[in-house]
Amino acid sequence: MTVIPIQQLPQNEMLQFFKEHWGSTEMVISSGIYDCSQLDGFAYMDEQNKILGLVTYIIRPEECEIISLDSIVEGIGIGSLLVQAVERHALEQSCKMISLITTNDNLHALKFYQKRGYHLVEIIQNAVDQARTYKPEIPLIGNDGIPIRDEIRLAKQSGLS
Repeated sequence: MTVIPIQQLPQNEMLQFFKEHWGSTEMVISSGIYDCSQLDGFAYMDEQNKILGLVTYIIRPEECEIISLDSIVEGIGIGSLLVQAVERHALEQSCKMISLITTNDNLHALKFYQKRGYHLVEIIQNAVDQARTYKPEIPLIGNDGIPIRDEIRLAKQSGLS
């Protein structure tokens, strides 16, 4: 098992992964509209070269933003390894901060990132309603029956564990 840059993946496998796990390659959040298949990122591959996890990010001046993170096998450290790969790259790129956005229903992500040193820095009320005007297939109800309305931005200083 290994972590590789997503540019090394066959394009069709990456596209299929995004379609299976996100519905499309498009991510609509308050920081922008992104085609995840065009972003930098890392993939976690098993021995048969099957994608078990994938993270995408963008680098801005002094900041790295994680756009998507998905692990199809929970609890064995795939997400942690992928986030660590992004954090190392962000540090190499002289980013001072790493940030990400999740939705209010994603309690698993909130727990995951906070355990890794990320802090809640902003709640963007009704941001998902605005995203639905562009991407109407975003569901109204999310994890645990929680209505999906708001985005939560988390951040961590680069170089901190």
